[in-house]
Amino acid sequence: MEPTSRGRSGEGEGRAAGDRSTLTLNINGTDHTLTLDHRTTVLDTLRLHLGLTGAKKGCDHGQCGACTVLVDGRRANSCLLLAVAQDGARITTVEGLAADDRLHPLQEAFLERDALQCGYCTPGQICSGIGVLGEAQDGFPSHATAPTAPVTGPVALDAAEIRERMSGNLCRCGAYPRIVEAIGDVAS
Repeated sequence: MEPTSRGRSGEGEGRAAGDRSTLTLNINGTDHTLTLDHRTTVLDTLRLHLGLTGAKKGCDHGQCGACTVLVDGRRANSCLLLAVAQDGARITTVEGLAADDRLHPLQEAFLERDALQCGYCTPGQICSGIGVLGEAQDGFPSHATAPTAPVTGPVALDAAEIRERMSGNLCRCGAYPRIVEAIGDVAS
């Protein structure tokens, strides 16, 4: 077998035909059919192939949350997801949250509470916050959920619940108190 020449992004001209697949991703309500290298992440697909730069590449290891998007309504670190494994998935990025020129309620709450500073982590924080709201509404408990809480129905989102559920999203500026307040505003 002859070695292949690969460029910096791993998409060299010597690639074997079996290293790429054609897939369809529904991004913010629009179907996109793409042919991608099997190693391409959802984050790189969004940023490099579709020009959607809201999700940020922070750590590229799933530890900071800057790349958080919603996949079929659930939050996920897009830097850890291979695009080929998401064929047919519905992916919502921060760019797809506003509807009819109106911001999502959590986006509005972030602005009202001044829940950002540099803004780098904000798209991931907002997508994760929307995921938190959905998880709590669906009754998914967290480590902070009291063991005596009912096992059916929504989980009440107090500050401790929100902090626990958002712990995978880091903010280098330390805007955490305002982020918790913004999510709490929308939860109530």
